[in-house]
Amino acid sequence: MTLIRPTAEAAGASGPARRPAAGRAVALLVLVAVAALIPLFGPRSALDGTGEAAAPGVGGIALLRAILFAALCVPVGELFAARLARRVPGAPLEHATRSWAPYAAAVGFVAALGLASVVATGNLLPHHLSDMDVGGLYQTRDGKLALLEVNAFLAAGLCALSRRPAAQVWPLAAVALAEALRAHPAPEHGPLVGSGLTLVHVTCASLWTGGLLHVLRMLRTWRASSKAETAETAEMAETVVSADAAGAALLGLYARVAAVLFAALTATGVWSALRRMPPGTVLDQLTATSYGRTLLAKLVLVAAVAVLALLARLRLRRAADRLSACVPARAEVVALGLVVAVSGLLTALPLPIRWS
Repeated sequence: MTLIRPTAEAAGASGPARRPAAGRAVALLVLVAVAALIPLFGPRSALDGTGEAAAPGVGGIALLRAILFAALCVPVGELFAARLARRVPGAPLEHATRSWAPYAAAVGFVAALGLASVVATGNLLPHHLSDMDVGGLYQTRDGKLALLEVNAFLAAGLCALSRRPAAQVWPLAAVALAEALRAHPAPEHGPLVGSGLTLVHVTCASLWTGGLLHVLRMLRTWRASSKAETAETAEMAETVVSADAAGAALLGLYARVAAVLFAALTATGVWSALRRMPPGTVLDQLTATSYGRTLLAKLVLVAAVAVLALLARLRLRRAADRLSACVPARAEVVALGLVVAVSGLLTALPLPIRWS
């Protein structure tokens, strides 16, 4: 009996089990394609009828910026989720989830290199290597920040592959700081305040987005590992229940921290928007400028994320199966991915007119 049962289970797993996996892969590819289309084709819709002119290659720049943000979220989220997991009693930490940090660092490095080439060409998309003044990067503020991001992603990748992957927190912090400084040049009114707000905003967004992604991946790994280890023992149900309890506890712990992150994101986002658009002009600029339109789209997506997060939190508290909260949580990850794409577009569009 012990020889026949695993064979039957394996046969069943090799058939129907592959279909959901293939479906998830297709869904992921569709999501990536949609997220890539937003920064590529979004400028045309955002600028239509506003009378504004965007810089050449704004779609490509927006896509590179969105990829850079996503590459920052993944390793930051892994470090954050791993720290939360260590606080969960009985968590099966021996079942490690495969890290995506090295791949994210490589993608971030390529995106940062692309953005540095744009800066080296005078904020234009380069068509030939001769168009770029690489040496000039060291002579401008934007060039130095672009080089800092390139080197930081390279260092983060090396740290992720080392025996102490937690060390990548420092180069990742450098990327967030460089983004905050880049978004607020010195001629701007109160650049240090703006950079501080952006730094907090980017950090909280990375923790929220990347943290939720890795938490869900950890839950799947724990449950699958528990089932695999106990497939031929009578303790299977008890072990799986223990893994599910640890997973629900981890998701609940993340939800409590995410509430704080959401509050910080809301506060810094509103403050930053009011610095760009004075209170008396906000309603007009939300529909009359490309920046305002894109910001409005981001607000709608963030509102959808908040609803999904609330639904997941309610399921964690009231549902008989607490892990049913993973369903809205997965939808939340999808919505957060779209928010990242829109954020990349937002950084590439012309800044709103500061009407007095």
